[in-house]
Amino acid sequence: MPKKLVLLAIALLHLSCATRQPGDPLKPGYNSFSKEQDIEVGREAAAEIRKQVDIVENQELQRYIRELGARLAGRPEAEDYPYEFTLINEGSINAFALPGGPIFVHSGLLAAADTEGQLVGVLAHEIAHVALRHGTSQASKAQMVQLPAVLAGAVLGQESILAQAGQIGLGLGLNALFMKYSRSAEKQADALGTHIMAGAGYNPVEMANFFQKLEAQGGSRPPALLSSHPSPGNRVILVRAEMEALPPGNYAYASGSFPNAKRQVAQLPAPKKQPQQQVAAAAGVAPPSAPTAGFQRINGSTFSLEYPTAWRTYGAQSSSTLTIAPESGIVRTRGGSGGIGYGAVVSYYQPRYRKDLLNATWELLQQLQEINPNLRAAVQPRQVTVAGSEGLIVGLTGPSPYGGSEKDMLLTVSRPQGVFYMLFIAPENQYGRLQSTFDRMAGSIRFR
Repeated sequence: MPKKLVLLAIALLHLSCATRQPGDPLKPGYNSFSKEQDIEVGREAAAEIRKQVDIVENQELQRYIRELGARLAGRPEAEDYPYEFTLINEGSINAFALPGGPIFVHSGLLAAADTEGQLVGVLAHEIAHVALRHGTSQASKAQMVQLPAVLAGAVLGQESILAQAGQIGLGLGLNALFMKYSRSAEKQADALGTHIMAGAGYNPVEMANFFQKLEAQGGSRPPALLSSHPSPGNRVILVRAEMEALPPGNYAYASGSFPNAKRQVAQLPAPKKQPQQQVAAAAGVAPPSAPTAGFQRINGSTFSLEYPTAWRTYGAQSSSTLTIAPESGIVRTRGGSGGIGYGAVVSYYQPRYRKDLLNATWELLQQLQEINPNLRAAVQPRQVTVAGSEGLIVGLTGPSPYGGSEKDMLLTVSRPQGVFYMLFIAPENQYGRLQSTFDRMAGSIRFR
């Protein structure tokens, strides 16, 4: 590939939209869900989560979390959602928000906070994710990329709005769809959280200080809170800049109940339920063996290709959007959700801004990274020809649901219907044995 195209590709990876200035209004971005659907999705997801977690029985602690949350949720910046705050008996440092208002707080977060302001900072940050609709925005971007259904209907039931949302995700766990955010979303949540905290009488710097404290202590195994909330940069500088755009305020409020809450959370019994593991390795699942039993052809609406006989297809055979994988390539967690860890995803992407194949490929990759922030381009793209059409192959890497890392290959082809793509996924330690399978599948593609 010409050097100037490689440099352009690298630059596009770091391309961002027009920079927001501190104090500028913050509004939800692209979203194919209505606010009413946000609320319905959140209600259904919260019901599933409550079946899996150990809710703290200490009602004084629950009341404390609810009252803190209500003070923040009453701010106009939080928008009019039916917020609910629930304390979970779980020692990891984490909190998470679902679309439409349910917010769950781990007892380990309360234990780790040094001040009430730090705890409130995380709550304000989560409220900001709800108000800015980041969860369903993530799902909408997955829908825009046309990621296919894998197991959502079987797991969740076709009538559920949560199932409908789940059908547009590669990883069908709630964490993958609604609770993993991009750095741009984190920056927005910090900014709006600053306004919410300031309006409630808390110093917003406490939020930034707590996140940076966790980053400093994280080492090679950062707290769960940082896994789903990647750092957008120097949070203290960003929050202070946002504060300068606010009217002068009095940040001296404190409920007075924080010391007692800290004592009580330290006395909680061991959890009755263990947290759901989000990797197959924890559930004793091993990745499948390389296919050995030949190939068969599937005819989609606009293409056909060969795939291993031992693999299955998920999605209508006449569709232009398919998942192709062995049964054990679809990873189910103990909670019943799933995702693909071994196999291929085939679909089309409609570029929003960039029409030539190189730029459209990087636009697609950016959308995939919005959905899965841990996905990274590992090698420079190389040009190929697929069934007489111009194509590109980009090597990717990221964490594998089986544990360790995975190696993916993204093949894109310029077609009249848009950018045809095949994303081939495998654990890194098995990819060498699957290279020939990928080559066979890619070489067998025919377009109608």
